[in-house]
Amino acid sequence: MNTYRDPENACVKLEITTATSNYPIYIGPNLLSQVDFYLSRVFADRIGDLLLVSNETVYPLYGGLVEENLAQSGKRVHRFIMPDGEQFKTWDMAEKILSFALKQRLSRQTVVAALGGGVVGDLAGFAAAVYLRGVPLVQLPTTLLAQVDSSIGGKVAVNHPLGKNMIGAFYHPKLVLSDPAALATLPRRELVAGLAEVLKYGIIWDQQLFNVLEANVEAILSCDSHMLESVIRRCCEIKAEIVGRDEWDQGLRAILNFGHTVGHALENVTGYTVYRHGEAVAVGMAAACMIGVLTGSFSYAEADRAINLFKLYGLPVSLPAETRPKIAAAMMHDKKAVGDALWFVLPKRIGEVALAQFGQQKDWDLVERALDLITD
Repeated sequence: MNTYRDPENACVKLEITTATSNYPIYIGPNLLSQVDFYLSRVFADRIGDLLLVSNETVYPLYGGLVEENLAQSGKRVHRFIMPDGEQFKTWDMAEKILSFALKQRLSRQTVVAALGGGVVGDLAGFAAAVYLRGVPLVQLPTTLLAQVDSSIGGKVAVNHPLGKNMIGAFYHPKLVLSDPAALATLPRRELVAGLAEVLKYGIIWDQQLFNVLEANVEAILSCDSHMLESVIRRCCEIKAEIVGRDEWDQGLRAILNFGHTVGHALENVTGYTVYRHGEAVAVGMAAACMIGVLTGSFSYAEADRAINLFKLYGLPVSLPAETRPKIAAAMMHDKKAVGDALWFVLPKRIGEVALAQFGQQKDWDLVERALDLITD
């Protein structure tokens, strides 16, 4: 992976390189008003129509800007606007996107552009992966969570009633444009939810990043542009390195699921309507910290330090009592479950984690104890 500043447009460019794919991520201001310029860099004249997938919240903010820019070069945009919310990340919604594309008679030269957060990116990416056996995908993430995590690495999916992201594919975008200025329009709750994934990177990989997040809470929550761009860039660098070393999620990449085992279960048992994804992951990270303490892999002092930082950023760290009886069963529908065993990502210290398999009754007793410790 290479990182450098684009001299033409004063933005940072990262190159994501895996065994099967290579694509740029640009991070900088006003990128959503320059989409056509960057498309031409990647695709030259090989673009047919463009299918813009967005939602009812994001499109009124940025859809017109993107479409106006594309219209200047004569590109024809087909617009699909979906409802906003994780509960709409379903096979049914993906089928609606695919049906729309078929009715518009879109070709293999069509580029699918995802304008929005993680839900839009996952759905548009899933549709791009299967439409005509695959058409090019461009990610235009407008949330912090999408900019630092879900738009990068080529995982696209829809949810199933039995579990989150259970139906999907590995399908890399051809281009990612991350405009930190878009975060200024985020509701504070969405910004905070995205910070859970940022904190995750500090715990699993980079103690220095964690220290920066700990020392700059106020600046980050106030959307200081310099600080946010720096943090986004570092998170993208970390994910790019991990994905480049384990594209197909066969080992190292699993550490990106820190907090997600309990987090996904919490989202599932609450119908994807109570928690933002990052909020649920924060609860899951708190659970993983306590499991680490009980197994002896993680010190109580560091667990306390991590959980306190989650709280400083306004993230939840406890399970509501009413969800507690359902969490263990929901975890067994996690992608990492194998038979009666389940893999957890557990911290060893801030900046390093390890995978641990739990399959025996004594293991589950320990998990249950940890969940009890974080239950209201």
